[in-house]
Amino acid sequence: MEEHRRDQEEKAKVALLVTSDVRIPETDDSGKIAIQILEEAGHRVVAYMILKNDAEQIKEALRNLLTDKVINVIITSGGTGVSQKDVTVDAACSLMEKRVEGFGEFFRRLSHEQIGEAAILSRATAGVAAKKLIFCLPGSKNAISLGLRKAILPILGHMLWEVNR
Repeated sequence: MEEHRRDQEEKAKVALLVTSDVRIPETDDSGKIAIQILEEAGHRVVAYMILKNDAEQIKEALRNLLTDKVINVIITSGGTGVSQKDVTVDAACSLMEKRVEGFGEFFRRLSHEQIGEAAILSRATAGVAAKKLIFCLPGSKNAISLGLRKAILPILGHMLWEVNR
């Protein structure tokens, strides 16, 4: 079996999908933070969109991203809570072939250190579909920063290697 080498990790080509009924590109601070963190880490954000909290619209966008030959990582921001409008996780999970349960567990543990018991309200999750990684993060600036810096970026290269071997 080929040994994985961390110094040869693949850089991600990311699609960032923000779900919000009120944000526009100019007011999407979480999106700006995500793009900055990803690009500082050497990854490229090749697609960025803001969608309303509509499950069918989110699924359609995800299906299109899953067929894009350039993109290998999809990150969603928003729609991970428990309110009726939070439909992003449900839409994404309906398309996942495999779930990465440990991601959500780890993210909630990290969140608990920052926000306490409210961390259990997050349905942050990850999975794989069409040989692409999908991460669903909450929409707050702190959650995006935490999720990217502590939960996604440290393992992203290895996850891409695993998905493609």
